[in-house]
Amino acid sequence: MTNPKSLIIGMIGLDTSHCTAFTKLLNEQDHEFHVPGGKVTYAFPGGSPDFELSYSRLERFTSAIRDEHGVQLLDSPEAVAERSDAILLTSVDGRVHLEQFRKIAPFRKPVFIDKPFAVSTSDAKEIVQLAAEYHVPLMSASSLRYEQGLVDSLSENSADIIGADCYGPAELQPTQPGLFWYGIHAAEMLYRIMGKGCVQVTASTSEFHELAVGVWEDGRIGTIRGNRQGNKTFGAVIHRVNKTEFVDGDKHPKPKYAGLVEAAVAMFQSGTPSIDPQETVEIIRFLEAANESRATGKTVKL
Repeated sequence: MTNPKSLIIGMIGLDTSHCTAFTKLLNEQDHEFHVPGGKVTYAFPGGSPDFELSYSRLERFTSAIRDEHGVQLLDSPEAVAERSDAILLTSVDGRVHLEQFRKIAPFRKPVFIDKPFAVSTSDAKEIVQLAAEYHVPLMSASSLRYEQGLVDSLSENSADIIGADCYGPAELQPTQPGLFWYGIHAAEMLYRIMGKGCVQVTASTSEFHELAVGVWEDGRIGTIRGNRQGNKTFGAVIHRVNKTEFVDGDKHPKPKYAGLVEAAVAMFQSGTPSIDPQETVEIIRFLEAANESRATGKTVKL
């Protein structure tokens, strides 16, 4: 991107480390991986009183955004949307994304929604429908989708990919059902590799592990594996017609967040998301089906 217009960016939900990570990349011009094109200028703290990882961190990240980065705090999502050119909806609780998006969609500003996009397919579909109704450019993704090793691997021809196995930590949070909390990362990697088209999911779970096996309409198989025992690394194995390659999701010096913020700003600037919203909805449905399968032991159709 050449000399992009500097946008006024608003941030909604200051209860995750992503807020400070994103703001540093955007606002600090001397950052090694600075992302030009916009500056976080306004923010609304938000927070979820029944989610420990939200309420326990809200004050710390709100203070950092205000005091270290000079971001002006406002008293509502609507106030942020009104004053901003584009919005980062970073609330850590996927349950509140629909409610918050309803408030800001009428302002018709481009919106990036941090993971998880939603924690139900019905919420995900309604968000996408609202975006279409108000002509809001919309994007959601995990930073793992932009891990540089994965990006590099997929820069060559992807037509010969016949399957993929993705893995990462699988922490659970009671307010974010089943695989939605950390399974979203491996699922995003899987869909970056495989694309849309999963038709069924079969999942199993134990105290230490999660496994979800998806079958695509063309017969390809993709899996996500979650680990609660031992290491907390991310990665993928991509199966091609003539070779299989390993992608280490934790070894590249460029931070994953940088690629994510670059993609969000590109969408803010162009008005065109690089990810089909219907793919995002399918990812949520994939995780929802995996949750149903891990609870029942049965294969679930998407």
